Amino acid sequence: MRSVSAKTEQKRPFWRELPMLIVVALLLTFLLQTFIGRVYLIPSESMEPTLHGCAGCTGDRIVVEKISYSFGDPKPGDVIVFHGPPSWNGDYRSIRSDNPVIRTLQNVGSIFGVVPPDENDLVKRVIATGGQTVQCCDEQGRVQVDGKSLNEPYIEFDFPFVPGAQDCTTTPRSGRCFAPVKVPDGNLWMMGDNRSNSADSRYHGGDELQGTVPVDNVRGKAVLIVLPPGRWGTVGSPDIQSG
Repeated sequence: MRSVSAKTEQKRPFWRELPMLIVVALLLTFLLQTFIGRVYLIPSESMEPTLHGCAGCTGDRIVVEKISYSFGDPKPGDVIVFHGPPSWNGDYRSIRSDNPVIRTLQNVGSIFGVVPPDENDLVKRVIATGGQTVQCCDEQGRVQVDGKSLNEPYIEFDFPFVPGAQDCTTTPRSGRCFAPVKVPDGNLWMMGDNRSNSADSRYHGGDELQGTVPVDNVRGKAVLIVLPPGRWGTVGSPDIQSG
């Protein structure tokens, strides 16, 4: 039979257990953010109306999962978060404090997902992958990949395209038009759903990667909108190259 003193020794004060609980929670958070998924804020309107980030509205917060791309590469139609290549980072400004102490705390907080990473993370949709040739437009103003027109039901905002009046053969031509680009192996051609207001692969076509993004820069696949509550829902990834 246990003595009263033995039972008393087994009961540790909560304040003595709290540091260990905090360490375990931080470790689990780190593992979750590193290998499973992370929440990102949409800062711009380049993915309207699929993702909100417009001026004057509350930007969507999305869950970006990392597991899928541990077993395969992104495919056309996926909405992904990626780190911008050098030519995409011209307007990016560090979100870290100039105070070295605060900056250190921010960097530590970023490891555990409390503070955003100090990098130019962007969200766009995959349109073409390595080895494919992408261009615009067909006679209906649609983007083509390897000569086949894409089915893109998510587009609501695009430049005007009027066959015979404002298309890829007229002067001025439609803002939709861009010359064929063969995507290098291991890279992706990215475009925003808000085609008339997205500085995507088309905008960076003159860089050393022809505007494409290395697969190694991909942070994960957008799967859920978690905030604000009125925007809860999944992020669609249709097969835009079917048929």
